[in-house]
Amino acid sequence: MTALLWTGAAGAWGFVVTFLLDGWTRPGYRPVRHPVSALALGPRGWLQAANFVVCGVLITAGAVAVADALDSVVLAGAIAVFGVSLVASGVFPMDAMRGYPPGAPDGTPEDTSLRHRLHDRAGVVVFGSLPVAAVIAAFAVPDAAWKWCSGVTAALFTAGFGAFGWAWESDSPRAGLVQRATIIVGWLWLGLLFAYAAA
Repeated sequence: MTALLWTGAAGAWGFVVTFLLDGWTRPGYRPVRHPVSALALGPRGWLQAANFVVCGVLITAGAVAVADALDSVVLAGAIAVFGVSLVASGVFPMDAMRGYPPGAPDGTPEDTSLRHRLHDRAGVVVFGSLPVAAVIAAFAVPDAAWKWCSGVTAALFTAGFGAFGWAWESDSPRAGLVQRATIIVGWLWLGLLFAYAAA
């Protein structure tokens, strides 16, 4: 089971490393403005689509071992929901908009495709299930420091998700930056949780 836990950690941390490197080197992509999901578009879009799917599968596999390692089926279930939703985010990419890929309309289209709507729904589950998992961990993990860390993570991630929602709806030029900060907080915590369970 230890190998599965480290697999989950690799999935969480690998997701962040991949989108950061890809976003910094992608022609026409502006990490401060554009969301991570937009990386699944364009000629190199396969890389982020694969990032969603592969990391989601690794995290879901790691969740299986959490039930035994931390004696919490509920926590394992919340993490598994998060992982499966990541996979769905990769299977259903968002529509081109807000200037990416280059040549796409700069604004947000009034009508979106079914795959975009499914991507949005998967995203809500992704960003909703992770703070739920952190709250569960605050009760399920016996270590006092981890209880505190999980509670703070849940609060910061929820606030970040709300801030990103506002930034996205208002087409803020810093929407991508807000989303990245939120993702880093949540995914870093999840990877560390897997590592703690494996220790």
